[in-house]
Amino acid sequence: MSTYTMRLDAKGRVSIPAPYRAVLAKDGTDGLYCHPSLAEPALDAGGNRLIGEIDALIDRYPPYSEEREELAAALYGTSETLRIDPEGRVVLTETLKAHAGITDQVAFVGLGHKFRIWEPERLKTHLAEATQRVREMRRAIGSRTGNLGSSAE
Repeated sequence: MSTYTMRLDAKGRVSIPAPYRAVLAKDGTDGLYCHPSLAEPALDAGGNRLIGEIDALIDRYPPYSEEREELAAALYGTSETLRIDPEGRVVLTETLKAHAGITDQVAFVGLGHKFRIWEPERLKTHLAEATQRVREMRRAIGSRTGNLGSSAE
């Protein structure tokens, strides 16, 4: 959970926020699995639960099917295992940084079993758009169910 903005140091390293490192350690993960998000100009990152989710998604398709092969290539083929140093830092590769538009700062956003790494201004725009969509969904749900979400009582 939560959002943290961190700076890359002169060597291109960034500290993974301590609460995220604690979750990775509890997950039994030594490194950090990271791949370009399929939906956003950001990076999906996590530990064994993230890899388990990818495995489960790919396993929904028959062996050797085109869909399975494409998902495997898009997810496994672009995933990288980043080494976490003793101070809790990782070096994002140039490929990962280019996908997310990261230069000197990164924003970490918790998504439950994984987190997403963004360029901070892109995240700000994304959160504003997501908040607007959620408000629209809430209004649509409320109009279908009467006064759902009303604070009149």
